[in-house]
Amino acid sequence: MTASTTDHERAIELPVTPDDRRIARYAAAAIALSVAEAALPSPLPGVKPGLANIVVLVVLWSHGWRDAVWVSLLRVVAGSLLLGQFLAPGFFLALAGALTSLAALAGAARLPRRWFGPVTASLLAAFTHIGGQLLLARLWLVPHDGVFYLAPLFAASALVFGIVNGLIAARLLQEHPHDHANPA
Repeated sequence: MTASTTDHERAIELPVTPDDRRIARYAAAAIALSVAEAALPSPLPGVKPGLANIVVLVVLWSHGWRDAVWVSLLRVVAGSLLLGQFLAPGFFLALAGALTSLAALAGAARLPRRWFGPVTASLLAAFTHIGGQLLLARLWLVPHDGVFYLAPLFAASALVFGIVNGLIAARLLQEHPHDHANPA
């Protein structure tokens, strides 16, 4: 490299595809909802509506599981950075919930749409999200089974918010039926 080489000449430019832009827009919406949700008061730490999950459901149904994974994981990482929780216990709990709910959504995406829709997927994701978080909390943060006494409260919130978020996602998907791909 010569002394006359500029930083611009050394920069590696990656091509940005329309898919990248779409994922970034959805991720930005999910991140904004996560940050807004963090400002809401909660009766118990960890009980939140999971509004960003609406975005993940819409992405799953409209663009497939791969895009939903990107949006969900970008939301967890960027949201934790914005909230000052990156690599703190809350980050790992959010990541555990996201990974377990994504695993459930992978299965839900393959269920027959005739009988299973966004509400079912939302419920599966909500319950596995809470399950993943409780399991990680038990294995890492609370070294006894007392953490499972919270399971009924978390399950009740997962039921309520899973249904509400699923209904909102279903409504959004009905309003934009031309945007849907087969979620695989």
